[in-house]
Amino acid sequence: MKLAIMQPYFFPYIGYFQLMAAVDTFVVYDNIKYTKKGWINRNRMLQNGQDVTFSLPLRKASDSLNIVDRELSPDFDKTKLLNQFRGVYTKAPYFHDVFPHIETIVNYPANNLFDYLYHSLRQMAALLELETKFIISSSLPVDSTLKGQDKVLSICRALDAQCYINAIGGRELYNKTDFAQQGISLSFIQSEMFEYPQFGSAFVPWLSMIDVLMFNSLDAVCHRVRHNYSLV
Repeated sequence: MKLAIMQPYFFPYIGYFQLMAAVDTFVVYDNIKYTKKGWINRNRMLQNGQDVTFSLPLRKASDSLNIVDRELSPDFDKTKLLNQFRGVYTKAPYFHDVFPHIETIVNYPANNLFDYLYHSLRQMAALLELETKFIISSSLPVDSTLKGQDKVLSICRALDAQCYINAIGGRELYNKTDFAQQGISLSFIQSEMFEYPQFGSAFVPWLSMIDVLMFNSLDAVCHRVRHNYSLV
């Protein structure tokens, strides 16, 4: 069984979904510390030929809390966020195909950050016709105090994974020999550049998956998600 483990992100870039497509089981961390400067509740979209950040506002809380313990701000204006997406992408070729899915995700009635993000990932996976199995990390019999590679290996053992695939950014964090000693092969996913027209401006890469879907047919995106990467 091929396994990947990731934090939940808000409308992440295409590489996140390529990792999801490359495995049989995708574990989503809920019992891991929220990182303020990461991509958990924010991402980037295209505006006037430049990348700009959009985000989910959070209720003020301790920085030491896990993702599952964080809440969306009561001032979160879903209509305002949808209008941001509408304003920058309304003239995109696939806007009318994609926007109803974005509305369903943004309007999901959850206050808990993890619940909201987990729903969005499941919805996007369904749109991309991915059959990957999802598991929430806290449901596994794993010591939550473990860190880094030890925690990953523990999750792999709990699920009897034979292959673990990680984002390419983790090459310095994990050791193939250590995994092999546990009977687990370790690979890293390398996304290939997917360049496409963006209103005639210079291409801005690695934006949110929203951008990819707005400028490309769903069939083309599904193909890229499944095939436009390599494992190293």
